[in-house]
Amino acid sequence: MKQVILGTAGHIDHGKTSLIKALTGIDTDRLKEEKLRGITIELGFAWLDLPNGQRLGIVDVPGHEKFVKNMVAGASGIDLVALIIAADEGVMPQTKEHLDICQLLNVKHGLVVLTKADMVEDEEWLDMVTDDVESFLEGTFLEGVPIVPVSSLTGQGIPELIKALEVLCEEVPERPSSGLFRLPVDRVFSMKGFGTVVTGSLASGGVRVGETVMIYPSGIESKVRGIQVHSHAVDQAATSMRTAVNFQGIERNAIARGDVVGGVNSLMSSYMVDSLLAYLPSNGKPLKNRTKIRFHTGTSEILGHTILLDREELPPGNMAVVQFRLDTPIAVVKDDRFVIRSYSPIRTIGGGQILDPIPSKHKRFKESLVAGLKGLAEGSPEEVITYHVKESGTSGTHLGALRLRTNLSEKKLREHLQNLLSQKTIVQMDRENPRFIHGSVCDGLSQKAVKILEDYHKSHPLKAGMSRQGLLPKLSPSLDSKLFNLVIQGLAKNDQVVQDKEVIRLSGHTVALEADQADVRHKIEQAYLQSGLEPPYFRDLMASLGQNSVPTKDLLTLMLEQGTLIKVKEDLFFHKSVIDDLKKGLVSYLKANGEITTPQFKEMTGVSRKYTIPLIEFFDTSKVTIRIGDIRRLREG
Repeated sequence: MKQVILGTAGHIDHGKTSLIKALTGIDTDRLKEEKLRGITIELGFAWLDLPNGQRLGIVDVPGHEKFVKNMVAGASGIDLVALIIAADEGVMPQTKEHLDICQLLNVKHGLVVLTKADMVEDEEWLDMVTDDVESFLEGTFLEGVPIVPVSSLTGQGIPELIKALEVLCEEVPERPSSGLFRLPVDRVFSMKGFGTVVTGSLASGGVRVGETVMIYPSGIESKVRGIQVHSHAVDQAATSMRTAVNFQGIERNAIARGDVVGGVNSLMSSYMVDSLLAYLPSNGKPLKNRTKIRFHTGTSEILGHTILLDREELPPGNMAVVQFRLDTPIAVVKDDRFVIRSYSPIRTIGGGQILDPIPSKHKRFKESLVAGLKGLAEGSPEEVITYHVKESGTSGTHLGALRLRTNLSEKKLREHLQNLLSQKTIVQMDRENPRFIHGSVCDGLSQKAVKILEDYHKSHPLKAGMSRQGLLPKLSPSLDSKLFNLVIQGLAKNDQVVQDKEVIRLSGHTVALEADQADVRHKIEQAYLQSGLEPPYFRDLMASLGQNSVPTKDLLTLMLEQGTLIKVKEDLFFHKSVIDDLKKGLVSYLKANGEITTPQFKEMTGVSRKYTIPLIEFFDTSKVTIRIGDIRRLREG
């Protein structure tokens, strides 16, 4: 059976706690001060077993204006509300504020309970109060709901109320869940022999005994030692259950109301959230940019500032996309609800839904940003995914961030990603740790890479291509190597570029020498061919030919790439045929004699040590020979 949580709301001393005791037999006022003062200060919890077998979790909230922050913490996890109005007083200030809060938190189901019916002897008075309440509720989510007169003292109306609650529970849909386990903490205490215990209304997902969980935003990890639901020990708890969790090895002062218990590294904390804010019509003046506010979401209250992204002030009764910059971090997901209250004097001024739980800091008055954020409010899952992937640029975004930014289950998220991948709207960059890049970003990088190569070929026509190390930073200094590979592979697949080991060129590029260049190349080759094992240093050769250094260096690079010349050491080159002949002679000698000394190699070449030493070391590094002390032997294999 689905889990449903009922929350109370209403003005102080309108009988919320007495009603719950009449319904359940449980006194939710547990503090000594509450008993002495006769008012609810902290959240209280109870449960009611309905005739149809439905167990209804109940959260009792304080009605005093000084404790509205506690009321918000309790109301954040409810599925339906019982708006409590005393029949002898009618609608009062906190009645209005609590109703505003429930609307801002997007509570959609509820009823009205007219308490203290025994205090009203005149039926006409009760009818008048009922009419007044109906008028008050016009245009709200409670318009047209049942209004049930009751007396917690005499029991009048209690059976009718139970029946109405039973009908409501059947109408309340099950909460859609992203599958992410999230338990906003509304109470923390220690029990002798058990240690630290937290309670809360389980917002989504589930938790089992023995699981390792994480406390956000602190990042502390712990194992779940025990779980209770409505004071009964269970092995697991699920969405919308009033849940108590006993931790292993965590001190009481390490957790506080407002923290969130979740899976290890499944949530991300942020000092900023992008939101759609509804500013209440009852506010007396506009909300100005950078106004200091009290931000309530889940069970937390955090100070922060409101950054209006597209205006300087927000008139009462209007909506806008805003960024809240907070004094301490929170861990939330898309579509979580929030309430804001003014800093001083404290009163509820607005609320709405979170659009992006982990945004970057925005510049104001950026039209594309404002339009994009507005699209997140009502956009389809694939539109939301596409927006965030595109905004991530060349960095891309990973699966974990997209789960928070879409509030989808992993299965549903993967289905939408697969659709976008098949349409080539997005591209997956990394299979082991999936990251996604927008197709337009890849296209832009591809076009830029082609342009860089075109310019390079024009400037260096005698070079076969550009090195990977040279191309990557020109494409983007901070570009991930995996994205670079993806871009080059895509260009190669489309026959736009050719990659030969570490050299990349446009597929249509070939080295074509001009007549004068071909002449110089021929002179260089002949010089090295004729000089045999006593070649000139390249700088000396170029001086003798009267050539400019830059183009001749490009010719040299080309001849090395083509294999015509072989570099033995810095500025010392030999013709390939000369090296090949010497190699044959050396291998033949070693096969016949087993080893060779440097003097013997010098005698074989007939040249000075200036050439002998670089040549024998060249054969070592090219793995023809192996040096053992003062001799060389033929390297096996």
